[in-house]
Amino acid sequence: MEKSNTLPAKISTALLLLRIASAMAFLYHGSAILFGSFGGPGPQQLAASHHWPVVMGYLIGLAQLAGGLAVVSGVLFRLGAACIAVVMLGAIFLVHLPDGFDIGKGGAEYALTQLLLAVAFLLTGPGVLPSGTATEILSLAFNSDHRRITRTPH
Repeated sequence: MEKSNTLPAKISTALLLLRIASAMAFLYHGSAILFGSFGGPGPQQLAASHHWPVVMGYLIGLAQLAGGLAVVSGVLFRLGAACIAVVMLGAIFLVHLPDGFDIGKGGAEYALTQLLLAVAFLLTGPGVLPSGTATEILSLAFNSDHRRITRTPH
């Protein structure tokens, strides 16, 4: 009986950690592309370096930034995951695949990992977490004194 209460909380906590890890990369790269933050290229330079229309630079940056925000916040979660999946498909086939798999050589390794995370997020949804503080959520996942999770999945 205890496993039925423990497993959803642990899975939801694991999903939250994966969401945070994935979203951090897209918040960083989306800001770098869209605004030129962190020494990033900005949309014009990104588009020019790949011989794309400038609008592509804006769309890629927006999809990454908004997708990262959606994934980490859970608001419009699946739409954000879909945006990330589309951007990663483009990154794999238009940019990284010619360089092989090895990320050290500019390959598709990391983009494929992020694509698979986005697809997994589309399949699972954001997870079922109780409303409350991070401490309450972590205590549900790691302590033996569990409360029943009553919120339904999205």
